[in-house]
Amino acid sequence: MTLLLLRHVHAGDRDGWTGDDRRRPISDRGHRQADALVATYGGQDVTRILTSPYVRCVQSVEPLADARGLDVEVEDALAEGTPLDAVRRLFARLDGGTVVLCSHGDVIASVVQDLLVRGVDLGGPDALRWQKGATWVLEGDPRSPRTARYLPPPA
Repeated sequence: MTLLLLRHVHAGDRDGWTGDDRRRPISDRGHRQADALVATYGGQDVTRILTSPYVRCVQSVEPLADARGLDVEVEDALAEGTPLDAVRRLFARLDGGTVVLCSHGDVIASVVQDLLVRGVDLGGPDALRWQKGATWVLEGDPRSPRTARYLPPPA
């Protein structure tokens, strides 16, 4: 099984947004990044796309979903502020294939740090990175991946 753990694409400045942060959309740069993810994931046989309910996450995966003819599945366990235990329970429910999971910096940070603590080889100096639009590729059992590698954000 392969998990493509995506941090949502660029969504502008949180402090510059005056509305409900859950509704903050992606920026022009974010739209370019979201479109570019179609090519970034071109070699992956994506079978499912799960995302945080936040607008910026949904918008991050919509071009990929359209290109692959897949539904975007909203998953509360990928929302900002979700504890690691809830993310682990989500991983345990996944049943094969290649799954895109779009989430937020805090959630991805907790997953990556947990992998590091558990001794998963994260591949060197990029090990503690999770830029907007970046992806962590986790291979093997989602509860205990055997490898993880970082893909920098497109565009």
